[in-house]
Amino acid sequence: MKYNVVVVGGGPAGLGAAVEAKKNGAKDILIIERDRELGGILNQCIHNGFGLHEFKEELTGPEYAHRFIEMVKKENIDYMLNTMVLNISEDKTIEALGEDGLINIKADAIVLAMGCRERTRGAIDIPGYRPGGVYNAGAAQRLSNMEGYMVGKEVVIYGSGDIGLIMARRMTLEGAKVKAVVEVNPHSSGLTRNIVQCLNDFSIPLMLSTGISYIHGKQRVEGVTLSKLDENRRPIEGTEEFIKCDSVLLSVGLIPENELSVEAGVKLDVKTSGPIVNNSMITNIDGVFACGNVVHVHDLVDFVTKESRIAGKNAALYSLNKLIQNDTVSTIANDGISYIVPQNIDTKCEEDINLFMRVRAIYKNKKLVVRSDDKVILEKKRLHMIPSEMENIKIGKDLFKDITGNITVSVEEV
Repeated sequence: MKYNVVVVGGGPAGLGAAVEAKKNGAKDILIIERDRELGGILNQCIHNGFGLHEFKEELTGPEYAHRFIEMVKKENIDYMLNTMVLNISEDKTIEALGEDGLINIKADAIVLAMGCRERTRGAIDIPGYRPGGVYNAGAAQRLSNMEGYMVGKEVVIYGSGDIGLIMARRMTLEGAKVKAVVEVNPHSSGLTRNIVQCLNDFSIPLMLSTGISYIHGKQRVEGVTLSKLDENRRPIEGTEEFIKCDSVLLSVGLIPENELSVEAGVKLDVKTSGPIVNNSMITNIDGVFACGNVVHVHDLVDFVTKESRIAGKNAALYSLNKLIQNDTVSTIANDGISYIVPQNIDTKCEEDINLFMRVRAIYKNKKLVVRSDDKVILEKKRLHMIPSEMENIKIGKDLFKDITGNITVSVEEV
């Protein structure tokens, strides 16, 4: 089997990349998806709030996915379901296991769009037994929204990431009592709108600088002991509090799904845990591109789509031998910035470039300053910045004449 572009992953990133590759001249395109249907994580996100940037209207997750699935079908793009990619070789041959057994697929260009996975209880070491009733928030979301199962009646949610906040509302609407959302940081890890709509509107308490120090119960969760944490996240003696519950949902972070990338030789950024890419979304492996949550965890699916369009377009150009690759400069996260994507920029690019980044702390009335060789090329004032909401700076192509070396971004006083 031979294709111009093969996209690994049929979620929002993969769908967007495939459609854009088709629009830019790639004739033979294949999407490989390990689940039973296209759409990825969006299929279980039945709440609204998607599509405000992309479609200028508010959609649910399945509605957003459906629009791209219809585009895929309209463009006659091939896709395989229930198929797992096992390996990607140096010559861009993909080995996959599907319903008909092992298959080998040769690609001119590959787009990695595998998304991300949830951090588990084992990664955060909560003391206690291993009773039934401990779920990752995403797993609970799928069980509730797609499989029709109620995971518990009295719930404590550990972590205030967006999935945890949304599941607090969802469990309440299904008739459960959410006792608390517990967060180890002094600030929420989710979007402000989700705190308002999912917690405040339902009078669900958010307990900041608090951790679960023990999960009680052997057969089934019976409750949790909470403790206040100091600035080093150590439990403060005498602050212990027991809360009775039958379920604990974990929303303690997302990790880009990059085992396949590593085996293919793709270099990862230690800060994002995703591939190092340039503004065309190409990795260090020639002809291998990456986009979406496999690169870095996004807060809005609309930004995933924006990134996937870039990857799909350039994968198509690569497959047609039309992608021009020049020397690049690096983007460097300076004071107050955790990371920047893309990590490299082609200074001869003829299009505007968006830099996506996250700040390290909560900032008010600051500015983002972009420099090249200590020369300020762009400043953007921000009234409010928090780590859970991604920042986006557009560098116009007219500014490229001012780029003489590596680009740094920092948070500074106005």
